[in-house]
Amino acid sequence: SILYILTINVHLSLSEMSVNEWLRSLCSNLGHSESERPRSILSSLPLSTPSLLGLGALASAIAYWLMTRPRPMRPSVDLQAQSVAVDGDPCCRRSALLPDNKLQDFYYEDSKTAYAIFQRGIKVSGGGPCLGYRKPGQPYEWISYTEVAEQAQLLGSGLLAKGCQSNSSQFVGIFAQNRPEWTISQLACYTYSMVLVPLYETLGMEAMVHILDLAEISLVICDCEEKAASLLENKEKGVSPKLSCLVLFDEFSEAFLERAKKCDVEVLKYAQLIPPQPEDLAVVCFTSGTTGRDCCHLSMSTLTMLNASLFQVTLFCHGARVGFYQGEISLLMDDIKTLKPAFLPVVPRLLNRIYDKILGSVTSPLRRTLLNFAVRRKQAELRSGVVRNDSLWDKLVFKKIQASLGGKLRFALTTSAPISPTVLSFLRATLGCVIFEGYGQTECTGGCTFSMPGDWTAGHVGAPVPGALVKVVDIPEMNYLTKNQEGEVCIKGPIVFKGYLRDPERTAEALDSDGWLHTGDVGQWLPNGTLRIIDRKKNIFKLSQGEYIAPEKIENVYMRCVPVLQVFVHGDSLQSYLIGIVVPDPEVFVDWAKERGIVGSHQELCQNPDVKNAVLEDLKDVGKKAGLKSFEQVKDLYLHPEMFSIANGLLTPTLKSRRNDIRRVFQEQLSAMYSKTTI
Repeated sequence: SILYILTINVHLSLSEMSVNEWLRSLCSNLGHSESERPRSILSSLPLSTPSLLGLGALASAIAYWLMTRPRPMRPSVDLQAQSVAVDGDPCCRRSALLPDNKLQDFYYEDSKTAYAIFQRGIKVSGGGPCLGYRKPGQPYEWISYTEVAEQAQLLGSGLLAKGCQSNSSQFVGIFAQNRPEWTISQLACYTYSMVLVPLYETLGMEAMVHILDLAEISLVICDCEEKAASLLENKEKGVSPKLSCLVLFDEFSEAFLERAKKCDVEVLKYAQLIPPQPEDLAVVCFTSGTTGRDCCHLSMSTLTMLNASLFQVTLFCHGARVGFYQGEISLLMDDIKTLKPAFLPVVPRLLNRIYDKILGSVTSPLRRTLLNFAVRRKQAELRSGVVRNDSLWDKLVFKKIQASLGGKLRFALTTSAPISPTVLSFLRATLGCVIFEGYGQTECTGGCTFSMPGDWTAGHVGAPVPGALVKVVDIPEMNYLTKNQEGEVCIKGPIVFKGYLRDPERTAEALDSDGWLHTGDVGQWLPNGTLRIIDRKKNIFKLSQGEYIAPEKIENVYMRCVPVLQVFVHGDSLQSYLIGIVVPDPEVFVDWAKERGIVGSHQELCQNPDVKNAVLEDLKDVGKKAGLKSFEQVKDLYLHPEMFSIANGLLTPTLKSRRNDIRRVFQEQLSAMYSKTTI
């Protein structure tokens, strides 16, 4: 009966009362005994049948909502105490996920090496899809876990046949773009306990020659003839005497083969070609400073970067699929839409571009009001622990935004640089997915802190991971002191690297006598046990009046200016103020200037002094709101129309500024600004 439905639904909303208690109370109030059936009670209610039907429908709707409403994500620890002080020292902390001070070495007992992790992935996936690739305009094609393992074993056997030794003293070079064969080559080395040494163009040929010599590499795997030819040229010059074999993914010409024979270098096609121990070396990663089963992940970061390889190994452990982009940045968004990834590792620069693009596309006051209201409603859900992409606001406002990233994104991870809390909170709402923030560096195997599931606050990089102790130490010259819970971030634990290859001096600089890795970053412990990165010890310099400047902190603030795509802050110990190089965002710069009554092309606007002054005022306004001190604000700038990029040598492969190279390229402009600016 309708009353029975009503009874059940009122019970759902009033859980402290049982159905029997409620029914007994209702019967008593209406003058009926408990034995009388609900039908007789129904007939005595002073309500018309349509009213009762309406009440029943309402109660049913309430019950349906209660049963289907989104459930908040339950955090695994107290979010107000995400880390624990070690031995009573509040400046040295460990993960609250650990039962005691013993750090976690391994997550699964059967997966203690990269080789074993992939073997676990084969079992978990049932030999399902593993590595995906696509041709222009085509869907993704997949290589299964079983096929990947077979190809890796065959390639590894071929390496052994060419004289490589099955031990961790054997270094194998790889000079190739991110693609399935890269990962297979990596797994081939893992299978036979060899060590992979990635090479990449932005290192420069001088640095690559140094790496080949230092690691005594005789065999290098390349993707194309062009890259192999650049290595062969060094052999011809006599600067890479140990190089004896090149293996190519792609076809190569007979002329190249004959050229290689003349200098005793064997050239092979990729197709022609004892599990390691936990303590064995897996990868030697030269950084830019050198002279779920159904889950799908897009691999676009270069695999020479340790983070990208670490992501893949983690995904393999759970039998997930990894799709590769086509190799062209211009086709990246099309690859994402086609692949529809569930997990996407990103850098803050990309998230900032998405944020700016969303705001830039909303021009009318009505649409902006609707967007802001929808974001506030979604952020309110986030604060209660609810993360979803199927709400009314997702369907009305955010559907196109989510579709641009494939529409199935569940997790994203941002690393490599700080991200604005405003941007992070905004994108968590609009993308309708979990966005984690992590912190670490190559020397600590990727990450040492990670934001906790269920904690959707922004402005920190999470708590220590279970495999790390993290502490801060005094930097008196910058007035960062542990008594204020501030200082240089130091890391210790099984995740910390063993040292720099055959470079004991640099190893001693990075690792102190107690095994702590000194990162050069400045951190602050927050009351909830999470870490906030607030400054940078490295790259700091003094102005003439003695003020210490951390340019990267200032650049991260200025990046929030609407017309700014890239910025470089420069100072000199003989000068009392800062100047900068700004690359305007070509997608918004022309319209931004037009709103201020200035018309022209992107190139013309960069040369317009009125535009420069408007950008300078915008920078100062954003800096002031962010709390920059007067001496931290730039007093003059140069607008440069061309982006800093990996190709022009002004960015590292992790998209960080090559500060020395930028200073060298813009020396004329920097000198001119200092010579004419009067403070």
